[in-house]
Amino acid sequence: MGRLFGTDGIRGVANADLTPEFALKVGRAAGAALSASGGSFLIGRDTRVSGPMLEAALAAGLCSAGVAVELGGILPTPAIAYLTRAGAWACGVVISASHNPVEDNGIKLFGADGFKLPDAVEEEIEARIDQDPPLRPTGPDVGGIRAVPEGEDRYLAYLAGLSDGGVSGMRIAVDCAFGAAFRVAPRLWESLGATVIALHDAPDGTRINVNCGSTHLGPLRKAVLRHHADVGFAHDGDADRVLAIDELGEDVDGDALMGITALDRHSRGALPGGLVVATVMSNVGLEQALRAAGIRLERARVGDRYVLERMREVGATLGGEQSGHLIFLERATTGDGLVTGIEIANVMVRTGRRLSELRRAIPRYPQVLLNVRVRERDGVAEAKPVVDAVAEAQSRLASRGRILVRPSGTEPLMRVMVEAERQSEAEGIAADVAAVISRHYGVRA
Repeated sequence: MGRLFGTDGIRGVANADLTPEFALKVGRAAGAALSASGGSFLIGRDTRVSGPMLEAALAAGLCSAGVAVELGGILPTPAIAYLTRAGAWACGVVISASHNPVEDNGIKLFGADGFKLPDAVEEEIEARIDQDPPLRPTGPDVGGIRAVPEGEDRYLAYLAGLSDGGVSGMRIAVDCAFGAAFRVAPRLWESLGATVIALHDAPDGTRINVNCGSTHLGPLRKAVLRHHADVGFAHDGDADRVLAIDELGEDVDGDALMGITALDRHSRGALPGGLVVATVMSNVGLEQALRAAGIRLERARVGDRYVLERMREVGATLGGEQSGHLIFLERATTGDGLVTGIEIANVMVRTGRRLSELRRAIPRYPQVLLNVRVRERDGVAEAKPVVDAVAEAQSRLASRGRILVRPSGTEPLMRVMVEAERQSEAEGIAADVAAVISRHYGVRA
């Protein structure tokens, strides 16, 4: 069996790859691996039509391992992470495929500390999946199931406590992506006194992420401009990430959100080590803006798991991805789009500046990404012709840009990313390096 857990849990097409039979096995295996720590498991899910099916199967597997299960219902992924560490649960489980299409679903697990499980624990769960349990509990030792409807209110109370106040009178547009934030996000901003324009907040199980949310910013942009909103926030299906639209209708991506909060925190002496962790894909404009302010940018592999690992290694409290998955480590143990929204609103209120003004402090260099199909992706980035081509390209860019060549994680492709001051320069350099890769390692027609 290959590794089932990716950087964000187990994913697959619901009822095809991720069947209820398999979910039951995962529940039984997770229960057997983690039950020694005592305590019940808390399960939350997003709004996908397959969610209740997988929730029932997973809960049945846990109960068959003698674990008590508590159902939080539809909640954002970060809500489950928060509630697990704030409560007495041994493990938190989220049934969601985040920003993926509606046909997909997934299972991710958090330990009692609110962090995703270590690799060793995931490997133990995987090893148990196809094993018959040595002993099945019976009678009163079988796990029970009960609902925990108060979870949403507890999470909202925590979020509200992070606000510095002052949003009363603000107009905030929120795209809930027909996902897990459909109740929580509007309730949060209304409770803080803002006028809320809610979009895609009536899910039916089949429209999550469909032409809405953080993967499709067009509807939110129109709503911000039409309603003269101060800011718009776009969540993904499980609300662990957020992108924004400023009052002028311009996009504010994860790099800009990270930069805005980093500059504000650094100016107040609230950025430990003067350090931020981003990924290799974050724009060079972010790096330059932070460097000018005396902030060091550390880069990690793509994936919030790797960002978090690097943050904990170097002692950073702020990190994230261009996609809007930001981690404020003293606030949350995983990315939380609602925490990010509060952080941005706090900066706006504290400085008295519009989001468009704050955004302009983080320049964005033109970025070009080319994919080159290759016979075999392993070792291509380290091959001498490619290393020489990259070195020559970086020499042409000097400090005015950046080049990155890396293999796709899932396809026989090499990805060539170039950032430069001018779009034409980025396109030309990317094409030159892609041509070298294709000539030496490309698929022959």
